[in-house]
Amino acid sequence: MMTKWIKIVIYMTVGLYAGIWNAPHTIQSLKKETLFSAFSSPPKHLDPVISYNANEWAFIGQIYEPPLQYNYLKRPYELEALTLTGMPEVRYLDANGTKVKEESKKVAYTEYCLRLRDDIRYQNHPAFVKDRAGRLLYGALDAKALERIHSLDDFEKTATRTLTAEDYAYALKRMAVRQYHSPILDTMKSYIVGLDTFSKKISQIAAQRKKRGERLDLRPYHIEGVRVVDRQTLVIRINGRYPQFLYWLSMNFFAPIPWEADLFYQQKGLIGKNITLNDYPVGTGAYYLAENNPNRVIRLKANPNFHEERYPSLSDTEAVRAGVDATLRRDAGKRLPFIDEVVYSLEKESIPLWNKFLQGYYDASGISSEAFDQAVQIGTSGTMGLSDTMRKKGIVLKSSVQPSIFYMAFNMEDPVVGGYTEAAKKLRQAISIAQNEEEYISIFMNERGIAAQGPIPPGIFGYREGKAGTNFVVYDWKNGKRVRKPLKVARRLLAEAGYPNGISAKTGKQLKLFYDTTATGPDDRALMDWRRKQFAKLGIQLVIRATDYNRFQDKVRKGKVQLFSWGWNADYPDPENFLFLLYGGNAVVDTNGAGINSSNYKNPEFDKLFDEIKTMKNGPERGAKIEKMLQIVREDAPWIWGVHPKSLALSHAWFQNVMPNAMANNTLKYRKIDAALRWKKQQEWNRPVLLPLLLFTLFIVLGAWLLYRAYSKRQKRTIQCKEK
Repeated sequence: MMTKWIKIVIYMTVGLYAGIWNAPHTIQSLKKETLFSAFSSPPKHLDPVISYNANEWAFIGQIYEPPLQYNYLKRPYELEALTLTGMPEVRYLDANGTKVKEESKKVAYTEYCLRLRDDIRYQNHPAFVKDRAGRLLYGALDAKALERIHSLDDFEKTATRTLTAEDYAYALKRMAVRQYHSPILDTMKSYIVGLDTFSKKISQIAAQRKKRGERLDLRPYHIEGVRVVDRQTLVIRINGRYPQFLYWLSMNFFAPIPWEADLFYQQKGLIGKNITLNDYPVGTGAYYLAENNPNRVIRLKANPNFHEERYPSLSDTEAVRAGVDATLRRDAGKRLPFIDEVVYSLEKESIPLWNKFLQGYYDASGISSEAFDQAVQIGTSGTMGLSDTMRKKGIVLKSSVQPSIFYMAFNMEDPVVGGYTEAAKKLRQAISIAQNEEEYISIFMNERGIAAQGPIPPGIFGYREGKAGTNFVVYDWKNGKRVRKPLKVARRLLAEAGYPNGISAKTGKQLKLFYDTTATGPDDRALMDWRRKQFAKLGIQLVIRATDYNRFQDKVRKGKVQLFSWGWNADYPDPENFLFLLYGGNAVVDTNGAGINSSNYKNPEFDKLFDEIKTMKNGPERGAKIEKMLQIVREDAPWIWGVHPKSLALSHAWFQNVMPNAMANNTLKYRKIDAALRWKKQQEWNRPVLLPLLLFTLFIVLGAWLLYRAYSKRQKRTIQCKEK
């Protein structure tokens, strides 16, 4: 008996140390072309018509395929066909449906003709399986069949079929169903002809079907502006001109949905087992969802039915313009995808994730604030580079300015900070100068950002570098650099606005302003103190009004705020996607909170120019009009322009073809893993130290042996006493 316990102790000891040595993944998977990544919070919606979350799109983008995609390497960002034979054919029509020239003033509609490739097939899925009579085998599961179904793996058979134009039309019909809560329905119904009317009708039908416990098959219903010409041809008609519609065709909302999958997942028995489109997507992309355990791991595998697609190639001129080096071009023309499997493990804390990355068990990593000093060195000129430790490991740093802006807004409806008088403008200008965004970037962002000069970020048409792109209301240009205007300029403007040294010339009281925020955590205290100091430099008292996000949103939508911070990430790489944040027609107070102009800025000249540029193609004429718009908003100063954030990412030398692309969501298929190099480095970096293990094991064995010996002697004495 005691010998058995000695063995158990030895096994437990060895197992404990072996667990420390072992990777969090199997040795077999480490030696394969498998990408190891992590997620901190599980995705809630993997249904493409519903999801509008970057964390969810990281998965959706690999599984679903909208008609268009962004070229992985080209810069500026360029659209290209994905499931189509070429870019959509565009026609312009008058009110009678007669074709007219693009420049005609009679243009009432624009038609986009999408011609699909005939070699696109869906992943294998039970929804496509049919019986001998042509009926869906799993289309009406009874209680007995459902007893053994707990996940998609429990279905005995799977099948596939070819992508059709009807699948894209079906997806648009699902978008129209109000009960599905598509976040872009209200935007698209003003463009796609008949979508608004169809949405009202189909939403009523959906409500009736749900009440009767019936499934909703959308095939018999049709949107006026969405026409299936034949199996591989779809025509979408929109109102007027809207060139940006092509960008929407690259987004997941326009990904195809096969009717078989929609009806399959509407079965009550499957819904009760959480087997839904939100959890188990069905796509034609390079990968399919093989495992979805949100409490542990999410696994993608290469889609065996994936159509032929090749790694992009660039000319020398294109490569120079995009900043693409030779290593990113060496796989040109090779078939995609390169990686066989992607394993996402749940990591709720940043420190364990960081340590596993340093051990080589994760192939890439972001840089948390705790790890920043360990990973990055800031040069005297403010440039970022890898630390010596990272460089010795062969780790690569990729940085890019995101097509985003985070800003502080004035409510232009507010009687104190709003309005368009010279005094009101000078007040906002003075505050804008005093807000030292460079200091904010240094203290709170570890230099991961650049000070914004207007609403348009780098990489978007209309953004200009250097002196030409400088906001001269806030900055001067000295010795080839932007320099924030001195505080004396801000104080002069403040005095001219009627508040010398922050004191109202009318009331004799200190100017008090109110800043609404959701920053309620203990880590936000330093930031709020910094905010107060920026206003205090002008003698202005800033009162912080912190609240929860729902309450904050409600106040902004109703115009019940004075100052607040907000942000915007590009939906598509066009200046219209940023300038519409300041368009008067989008003011929240005039749209019952539905608008996106949260500052309620309204300038007739700006609005007139916006109406002109929003349907123009990029070129000198559009650029000149945009420059006028930027000068107007810089002068009016409805925003303190804030920051364009920088993205920093680290990757190991074996993780290849890594090119930041803020627009594309389907980038995994271009990435590559050198599994042999990874295995070699993991062994080098994680060699076990055997001596402590051996000594500890000997100590345990010796102790156990002594205990066993004492126990045996005691037993012998007991037996001898009983015999006497």
